[in-house]
Amino acid sequence: MFEQVKLGYASNGLEPQIDATTIETHYGKHHALYTKNLNDAAEKAGVMDKDIEELLASLDSVSDEALRKALRNNGGGFYNHNLYFSTLSAEGNTEPVGDLKVKIDEKFGNYATLKEELTKLALGQFGSGWAWLSANKAGDLMVSASPNQDNPISEGTGFIPILAIDVWEHAYYLNYKNLRADYVAKLFEIIDWKLVEANYQRVKA
Repeated sequence: MFEQVKLGYASNGLEPQIDATTIETHYGKHHALYTKNLNDAAEKAGVMDKDIEELLASLDSVSDEALRKALRNNGGGFYNHNLYFSTLSAEGNTEPVGDLKVKIDEKFGNYATLKEELTKLALGQFGSGWAWLSANKAGDLMVSASPNQDNPISEGTGFIPILAIDVWEHAYYLNYKNLRADYVAKLFEIIDWKLVEANYQRVKA
């Protein structure tokens, strides 16, 4: 059974960057519904034995078009939100660390440039979607954006996301209204790069 990631903070633990009502609505309602719908679709499709990354990477093996669509949308919603919520904290680890920092400096020149590129992708995503920092087993990095609940796994890129920036309006509209740029800027204040580094090490392992 697929389960929502457990939050490492209280619903008001990310204030003022993200308010408690947004967390309660975003995690407690939107993410919970994606999780329920994923489990329902996975059971019908007979794919409950797969982990979520394997499932998203093998959607073409599901012959029923309606179930395949349900798994893509709800599986993506489940996976994307698990990643998003799990890399946020108010611990103040706001700069890349470890091997990931070395690779960021090598690939992008410095963290400031990476931040600019991710911000540009997040703001440039038309409508609902995501911006990503992803890695592959060789330790290479990639930035990209995806519409709706797609991600680099379901898109077949060979990369695994290690950081997600959610730009669906439900992620920020209660507090920031239509000011997506303000939300993205504030989000970088609560991204915990120690947790992103742990994701990077997991992908390389």
